[in-house]
Amino acid sequence: MNPKLTTCPALRPASAFASQASLAPAWALAASATLLITACASPPKAPEQLAVAEAALQRATTPATSADAPAELRVATDKLAAARAAVTAGDTDRARMLSEQAAVDARVAELHAEATRSRKAARESQDAARALNEELQRKPGL
Repeated sequence: MNPKLTTCPALRPASAFASQASLAPAWALAASATLLITACASPPKAPEQLAVAEAALQRATTPATSADAPAELRVATDKLAAARAAVTAGDTDRARMLSEQAAVDARVAELHAEATRSRKAARESQDAARALNEELQRKPGL
């Protein structure tokens, strides 16, 4: 056969296609193995809740919260660290659960600190009202 004609796939003899067809399963197997190896080698995907928990903890981490609710803030920080470790270990279910808990705990820390500040403000208002009442009682003419 003329060598110029064999470069066109339509003009190749049927035996040439048979050899290429026998390579198709080998190529498919190689492609599958490559995808499997790549999937196993890639780092585990962090759940979306991890980003939510990180944002919640960042929002909660203020000087006031650190002063008024340090224990609650520590719980949230520890759970977020455990969630990150679970992501690294590939345990996305545990990472998701710990992330959700960390976000809730961060909010608890914010609310606890806010309640502490509110109680302090209420005490100060009561003290001011009591002092004013005592002052009024000392001056009977008013």
